Amino acid sequence: MPFIVDLTSGSVEKEHRSAERGHFGGSILGLRLMAERTPAGLDPYDPRALLYVAAGTLGGTAAPGLAKAVFLAKSPLTGVAGETHALGPFAAGLRGAGARALAVVGRAEQLSYLLVQGGEVTCHPAEELRGLGTAATTDALRARHGRAAHVAAIGPAGENLVRYASVVTDHAYAAGRYGIGAVFGAKNLKAIVCVGDAPAEVADPEAVARIAAYYRESLTTNPLAALQAGLPGFAGWVGEPPAPGYASVRNFSVPGASGLRVPEARDYEGRAVATTGACPGCPNDCLKVYAPPGAGERRAGGLGQEAFLSLGWNLGIDDLDAVLGANARCNDLGLDPVSLGGTLAFAMECAERGLLPGGPAFGDAAALPELIEGVATRTGAMGDLLAEGAARAAATLGPAAVPYAMTVKGAELPCFDPRVQPGIGLGYAIAPGGPRYDALEHDLDFDPVAGLAYSFGEAARIGAEPAPVAELDAERGRRTARLLRLWSGLDALNLCVFASSPTRPLTVDHLTALVTAVLGDAFTLEDLLAAGQARLDAMRAYAAREGGGPDELPDELPARMHDEPVTDGPHRGAVLDRASFGRARDAFYEELGWG
Repeated sequence: MPFIVDLTSGSVEKEHRSAERGHFGGSILGLRLMAERTPAGLDPYDPRALLYVAAGTLGGTAAPGLAKAVFLAKSPLTGVAGETHALGPFAAGLRGAGARALAVVGRAEQLSYLLVQGGEVTCHPAEELRGLGTAATTDALRARHGRAAHVAAIGPAGENLVRYASVVTDHAYAAGRYGIGAVFGAKNLKAIVCVGDAPAEVADPEAVARIAAYYRESLTTNPLAALQAGLPGFAGWVGEPPAPGYASVRNFSVPGASGLRVPEARDYEGRAVATTGACPGCPNDCLKVYAPPGAGERRAGGLGQEAFLSLGWNLGIDDLDAVLGANARCNDLGLDPVSLGGTLAFAMECAERGLLPGGPAFGDAAALPELIEGVATRTGAMGDLLAEGAARAAATLGPAAVPYAMTVKGAELPCFDPRVQPGIGLGYAIAPGGPRYDALEHDLDFDPVAGLAYSFGEAARIGAEPAPVAELDAERGRRTARLLRLWSGLDALNLCVFASSPTRPLTVDHLTALVTAVLGDAFTLEDLLAAGQARLDAMRAYAAREGGGPDELPDELPARMHDEPVTDGPHRGAVLDRASFGRARDAFYEELGWG
């Protein structure tokens, strides 16, 4: 039952959709509302465009893996449905305030925020918050509505319509991809504030408690869960450098030895801001907050796994404080670190090749703060150019620059290199909302020799048998589609991929038991996969309606992935053969029924 909020008229209505099955109040329902309530071809910044924010029927429940909130709108970056998720306590805050979902249309006359409290939604002026970062905005709204209020806010980047502006919840937990923060800005919406502590009800509390106890015990037995829970944590890159070709170095242009270092665990000492308690009900503290001691706003340093690669190695930078500082500043300004890193890396390569005179240089850590500020505020010609993202910047610079925009469907690639992991490459290319690194598991995890053998049985349950990591054939396409459908089901229900099958503690049986225990209705693997398929189908249908189908936005990777093989290390020679990639893509389509 979403609240339909019209910022232009100030009206709020409740739309009853509980009789419809299969949407679970999450992104599937949001996609239905976008298709039903908006005409085709709208500019993402048009007041009639719809913004959807939801905990759904599961998100915000005090249980392992149930802390996600979905943020969904037509993306200013891709022109198709942009879906991103925030971990942390915001979903619980939305539920506690008496709402499971908000669908927002219109544009407020002045900068405003929405207050959700006691099952009601009201709109309030926020001009005094203009220009503030997400942390200061959160502080100001908590001063007004209580320290326990939960806040999803944009910073200057969203106000300035940077096409990859993010929304940041409760200081540190970002909904980062696809420019949803810019949609907030276009609607003159500075924040959503949730006040209330009504717990999310569950049908079988004892069953939920048993699953939570199992999960807590698994933190010592599941390798990835243990890595996430420990220090410096899942996103704190430490130890041996990744093998050449595993991660992007200098805009994916260095497929050999990088010459860059990875931090050691002791390098994080004195930089931790918060390392426990991010997600209510989940004992695995995988989201941690780090920032250098001298950062102006340290609380914004929520560290995702991609930050070190996107703002570090991808830019030729290995200075940990520079990366942690850049990540914290991105979150406070409301910028997606992945798209920012991809756009800056594009600009650095263009400058190196003489295509962008005066542009930034790889490895220049000292220039990073000013670059970030310039993008968020659209300062000068350079800031304004890079605020558009790599694909649009390349179109502005001309054909010679286009090969250096590492984008798919207009969105910057995550920094895990698809040349080594072709399934990830297929996911980047074909996922109908654009490339996401957390859309499906890594191919390396299912390599018969180097993979995570304990997860092979789980993967086999959905038809994803182990296979050599470099193997690119039709079966790779089918396997990737099955993994994508599984994780799409997790997204559809707001289940956390970092807690779930096939590699984390919540196996298929635990997931289905958890959903059953919360909702009170029997839930099966088939139901989970059906939700995943429905979400993918709805995103693809919306893309086709908006002129962003495969014919208009091809399911293709940048040419570099097909033409420049890895030159060193255990993956030497890895490259995506075009013909093999095409056959795998066809099999992917066939598996999902996309003929």
